[in-house]
Amino acid sequence: MAGCSGNCESCSSNCGKDNNDLHEPINKNSSVKHVIGVVSGKGGVGKSMVTASLAVLMNRKGYKVGILDADITGPSIPKMFGITHRAKSNGEEILPEITANGIEIMSTNLLLETEETPVVWRGPVIAGAVKQFWTEVRWGDLNYMFIDMPPGTGDVPLTVYQSVKLDGVVIVTSPQDLVSMIVKKAFNMANMMNVPTIGIVENMSYLVCPDCGKKMDIFGKSNIDALCDEMGVALLGKMPIDTNLAELADAGKFERNVAEYLNGAADTIEKL
Repeated sequence: MAGCSGNCESCSSNCGKDNNDLHEPINKNSSVKHVIGVVSGKGGVGKSMVTASLAVLMNRKGYKVGILDADITGPSIPKMFGITHRAKSNGEEILPEITANGIEIMSTNLLLETEETPVVWRGPVIAGAVKQFWTEVRWGDLNYMFIDMPPGTGDVPLTVYQSVKLDGVVIVTSPQDLVSMIVKKAFNMANMMNVPTIGIVENMSYLVCPDCGKKMDIFGKSNIDALCDEMGVALLGKMPIDTNLAELADAGKFERNVAEYLNGAADTIEKL
């Protein structure tokens, strides 16, 4: 609205805006049907691996897919897909990089001089970068966008929840003693922000012996099934420790990933 001051509390105009809605509008030349946040209560559980796997699976189903890498200080998505050059601009907007199979990606690593350049920014600047990836990147028309969130429940995850209208979140965890507390933190944050939890993925769930084929519980017996029942949340899949996936990610060839471990998760997301 012309002449809008942005202060809805003192405004008597009936412009139809929800005064309590802090969500930022997506880039004017972009349209995304479904936005899925991939979150974790702690770092090191393979959140980016799950994000990339879900994107590859939905891409293989024939959908147009994008990944917004909101892990500003620890971006890993571009390397997994073999993208090493910097993102370009059309003069007004930032253009996402596109993988070999057509997945659109935006990450801080695409804006830095080199992929080893550290991001030494304070919280407000990091939060601002996340908003820019949503409002200033020309995503075009996507069926699904996956947002690789930073771990925990701090400033940047809060910025994503408040700035982007999420259809739901997928929580990633690992089978360790602290799982119950950490998963519940992530689950409760989503509830506080009125965002539904689509389900939980347990990564590093087990290791298959290459000689005898026996499943080994490296981190001890998992209680994820009982935890999902207690919380009333779907268990979307259990991903093993798979050296093949790690090697593909390190080599920038993650789109060769079979990712059958999360076929059920992809089917659930497809029904949103």
